[in-house]
Amino acid sequence: MISFSVTALVFGVVFLAELPDKTALAGLVLGTRYRASYVFAGVAAAFAVHVALAVAAGSVLTLLPQQIVHALTGVLFLGGAVVLLRTKDGADDAEVRRPENQSFWKVSGAGFMLILVAEFGDLTQIMTANLAARYDDPLSVGLGAVLALWAVAGLGIVGGKALMKRVPLKLITQVAAVLMVGLGVWSLWEAVAG
Repeated sequence: MISFSVTALVFGVVFLAELPDKTALAGLVLGTRYRASYVFAGVAAAFAVHVALAVAAGSVLTLLPQQIVHALTGVLFLGGAVVLLRTKDGADDAEVRRPENQSFWKVSGAGFMLILVAEFGDLTQIMTANLAARYDDPLSVGLGAVLALWAVAGLGIVGGKALMKRVPLKLITQVAAVLMVGLGVWSLWEAVAG
């Protein structure tokens, strides 16, 4: 059974953390060069693979005692907030090689490989594993994370330029960091109180 509250929380946290990431910029670059639906198909498939790996890793953590899991996820969330706040705006612009032709397989393959490589071990993948461990609800966490990543990819591909003109990247990064600090403090409090 899917928990709407867990899915919504995961969606919000992952969405905000992914917006200032290099993959949103990569999606924007690919979306300006190629058919958006082809780019999205490749990017969405790569994000689904990453979320599956993260949820599996987080589910393994649930085998540990709850106090250890809460302490570990709290520290990792606080570390993630520090990483977000230390990232310079636009520091991770991705270089994209242009496929030889505009076929579905070439374009979606380029998007898939770009995201698969760029996102491996990324902050949002680690955050998804933390959330899976914290809530012990792999389906809800996986659904929230993959929908958030797909939403960011869609925004990056279709409307990234307009979004970045209206909402400063620095503000998005700060909001995501504050949410992560909140989750980190809450997890540490539960580890101590539990």
